[in-house]
Amino acid sequence: MIQKKTIKEVSILWKEDKKQYVKLSTFSAYTLILENHIYPTFGEMYELEESKVQNFTLQKLNAGLSHKSIKDILIVLKMILKFGVKHGFLEYKEWDIKFPTERETQHLDVLSIADQKRIMKFIQEHFTFKNLGIYICLSTGLRIGEVCALTWNDINIETGIISIRKTIERIYIIEDDNKHTELIINTPKTKNSIREIPMTKELIKTIKPLKKIVNDNYYILTNEEKPTEPRTYRNYYIKLMKELNIPKLKFHGLRHSFATRCIESNCDYKTVSVILGHSNISTTLNLYVHPNMEQKKKCIDKMLKGLK
Repeated sequence: MIQKKTIKEVSILWKEDKKQYVKLSTFSAYTLILENHIYPTFGEMYELEESKVQNFTLQKLNAGLSHKSIKDILIVLKMILKFGVKHGFLEYKEWDIKFPTERETQHLDVLSIADQKRIMKFIQEHFTFKNLGIYICLSTGLRIGEVCALTWNDINIETGIISIRKTIERIYIIEDDNKHTELIINTPKTKNSIREIPMTKELIKTIKPLKKIVNDNYYILTNEEKPTEPRTYRNYYIKLMKELNIPKLKFHGLRHSFATRCIESNCDYKTVSVILGHSNISTTLNLYVHPNMEQKKKCIDKMLKGLK
């Protein structure tokens, strides 16, 4: 027998259960989705009908939310539904949510080769620890949280390898009526994000003399025992790019630029995927591998040669 509860009541129970199994940052992301999207629309409802979820999806699209963001919300909604059905609080409803066809593929913003060279040359000539972080990102494809969490003991000059073991992020915490944010040092995004990346000869040359004098436990971007947080570092990056007159590019564009240069240099896709710490190679292929007409012609020619 169904002991009916509202979506909000079910979600509170689901959240308490989920808290045992997920990272604090994931739990924080769920909380934000509930507060900002699910509660305002579905909080007081006793069931989740397909038509209402479909309308919600279209409204969020019209409000400018990306397909990915909406799909993340629907995943949480489905987990709540499944939990509610399992414990007899909700009636099971089948959904088949449709998204309008995306007419344009998402354009990936990356640095031109000339601008990338210009930034790297400037950093080599104007060394600061914060500038070094940007150079590291362009040489390794690190995410902003990963470079903020990097300490000197993560760099091994003898092997020429950077080990990525942690990330820094600011997360949203709700404890009863108390809402606040906290800066936390966590394990990287996924298990694949825990990785080792070889350094370029230029990067080793820059870091080698520093390693002799720095404290191994200090953070690279500050060269102190206290790190800088991603938001602060992002602001620094924006200011530097403006000074260098570089076209506007999100910090994550440094990672995209690194990956694009790897693909342009004919690095094999699996290796690029592992260096970036992607969960699977399809993420790398979908983001960075877009054959041009010349590559397509070569492919067709190879196929014909094979037939002969």
